[in-house]
Amino acid sequence: TMTTQILVIGATNRPDSLDPALRRAGRFDREICLGIPDEAARLRILRTLCRKLVLPEDFDYQQLARLTPGYVGADLMALCREAAMAAVNRVLLKAREPLQEQAQNCTPGLTGSGEQMVADMNHHQQGELWTLVNLLKTTETLSEPELVSLSILMSDFQEALTHVQPSAKREGFATIPDVTWENVGALQEIREELTMAILGPVRSPQHFKALGLTAPSGVLLAGPPGCGKTLLAKAVANESGLNFISVKGPELLNMYVGESERAVRQVFQRGRNSAPCVIFFDEIDALCPRRSGHDSGASVRVVNQLLTEMDGLEGRQQVFIMAATNRPDIIDPAVLRPGRLDKTLYVGLPGPADRLSILLTITKGGSKPRLEPDVSLEDIAFDERCNCFSGADLTALVREASVNTLRAFLKTSHNGATHPIGSTADVRVGKQNFEEAFKKIRPSVSKKDQLMYEQLRESLSR
Repeated sequence: TMTTQILVIGATNRPDSLDPALRRAGRFDREICLGIPDEAARLRILRTLCRKLVLPEDFDYQQLARLTPGYVGADLMALCREAAMAAVNRVLLKAREPLQEQAQNCTPGLTGSGEQMVADMNHHQQGELWTLVNLLKTTETLSEPELVSLSILMSDFQEALTHVQPSAKREGFATIPDVTWENVGALQEIREELTMAILGPVRSPQHFKALGLTAPSGVLLAGPPGCGKTLLAKAVANESGLNFISVKGPELLNMYVGESERAVRQVFQRGRNSAPCVIFFDEIDALCPRRSGHDSGASVRVVNQLLTEMDGLEGRQQVFIMAATNRPDIIDPAVLRPGRLDKTLYVGLPGPADRLSILLTITKGGSKPRLEPDVSLEDIAFDERCNCFSGADLTALVREASVNTLRAFLKTSHNGATHPIGSTADVRVGKQNFEEAFKKIRPSVSKKDQLMYEQLRESLSR
């Protein structure tokens, strides 16, 4: 039959599930991937969707586009609809304030200590019902000045953001994490390295192009457990405004043949669709161990698939790879060559000054938990018992001291001391609480492992 005047267009969100015979030349000859829009694309979509909406003249479309990572066109349309409803509700709330004042006096209250709570509840419910009935009876429309001033504000969009969940998040994509540099104590040198490796290409791409520099394909964070490697990765993604996909190495491993490789492909496809993006592999040593002749075919196939996907990133921009491990010695050397994870940063155990910075970050400068005057965070940080403590160990120390404080506070309450309900003004962590915590908290890194990590640090500093 003649099909010269017939054009067949198909749509799917699962192309891998299609029969390969459909995708050959002569049938569906051309495949067009419609990925998740980036910030610039979201800006254009928002301007188009809001063309018929009443917005303030100084409305900041750029800020709204920045606040909606992972949103597709349908999500942005739902966001505009929800923001319009929020604006209408805001205007109606102002209009019904006189009705609410009348509703507060519509029912007389009852007296008596036992009946007062029930009476208040009934009073509130009847008042709400009375307000609703009056609103339904009201046939008056908004006045002309109210209609003129009616517009959708940025606050309405911010309210709508709490109700509209992006499709990318529902489908397993990650959005910008809520960890900032303020949540990271110490690690100043690592911050500067990551700033140049990831934040630099994002913020100043023209300077990199002018010097002929290409962004590094990946960064490996190596060091003892509990030293903030994952926290660093999240803070970098937040600082740069990049989407963040966190993957633990063992999560991708599957007992069935071919499933692990497919999981690796899906992760990188997600990264391409949500670019600009950081793909973070935690415990990458479990995913790509050193290959040898005695390994099973399954682990070798996973390593090969990962290498193939990482090489594919060379031709794509705005997709960065970060990985973390506490055993870099067992990672396959091919993963660490230039062009893949070509920059290795050592995140070691903090020194006394760094421990003080971490303690100040954990306790919000000594305000949460509140500390007694006899507690000196500097003395704790420089205490010999804190030697070889990681950031996680210091967090456990502060938590244990807080638990000791709470235990003593509750014990005094049970012994007859009276404390008003909800009053926490007297709950403070004292020096004795930290002394008791030191008896229970020990360094999580053994002496043997410390020597191994020290050798690793020396090898990376050469």
